[in-house]
Amino acid sequence: MHTATERLEFAPPPTRGLVRAVGLAIVAHALLLAMLTVGVHWKRDATPVTVEAELWSAVPQEAAPPPAPPPPPPEPTPEPPKPQVQTPPAPTPQLPDPAIAIAKEKARLQKEKELQQQRLEQERLAKAKLEQEKKLKEAQKQKQLHEEKAARERELREKLAREKKQQQEQQKQLDAKAAAEAKKLAEMRQQQIERALRMAGQAEGSGSADSRGTAAKSSGPSPSYAGRIKARVKPNITYTGTPVGNPTAEVEVRTSPDGTIISRKLIKSSGVKSWDDAVLNAIDKTEVLPRDVDGRVPSSLLLVFRPND
Repeated sequence: MHTATERLEFAPPPTRGLVRAVGLAIVAHALLLAMLTVGVHWKRDATPVTVEAELWSAVPQEAAPPPAPPPPPPEPTPEPPKPQVQTPPAPTPQLPDPAIAIAKEKARLQKEKELQQQRLEQERLAKAKLEQEKKLKEAQKQKQLHEEKAARERELREKLAREKKQQQEQQKQLDAKAAAEAKKLAEMRQQQIERALRMAGQAEGSGSADSRGTAAKSSGPSPSYAGRIKARVKPNITYTGTPVGNPTAEVEVRTSPDGTIISRKLIKSSGVKSWDDAVLNAIDKTEVLPRDVDGRVPSSLLLVFRPND
């Protein structure tokens, strides 16, 4: 039963319309034979038609003998019958060999399997190629980012180096300027001393017993004058910060003979801008410096201020 089922499964499908085609062929051949038969019989049975006529006249005349009958026409030669075309019977379908059908099916399945494997292999290769291209693009992107970062860092280092060099040059210029101003201030002091000595001449000295000068009186401020100036300026200092250590700010102050402050200039910064500003603002608020014990006010003074003094 199983073998018969397999044969029917792999057998070719039956031809559709076979019975109808055979019937139409038989009917066509029958009509053809009937037409041939009728045509041959019509030509064979046809007889010639004879017509007789009599002529009457006023004079009786003897009638002429009738004409001899014409010879009968020759019988037509019958046409040879046409060969009948017989439709060959439809071939009986042969059932295929099950072994051949099974082998073909196995070959088809094997071919489909190979095609599937080839398609999977092509997809795998395409995916691997895409992954490789993606990794290559990512590596190029990372390399570009690294190069850009290195370029930015190099540019930043160069910029910092230039700024540091400029700061060093500016500091050198400031130091040179401060040194020149300090030297100039020292020269001005020396000139004031020399001028005071020349003005004193040979006047009688007014110094203490252990003084060794030759002038009539000391040209510089008294030892207590610095404390009196600080006592006048320090209450005007407004500073709320807490500096590290005890930074020193040196300020040059120029005054008129009556002690009025004409100008002030920061000679040496303490390094703490808020302390320097507080000192300069305090000097501006003081406006007038006290007189020394001799009633004079030096025209130029170098004042030193420290937060912890």
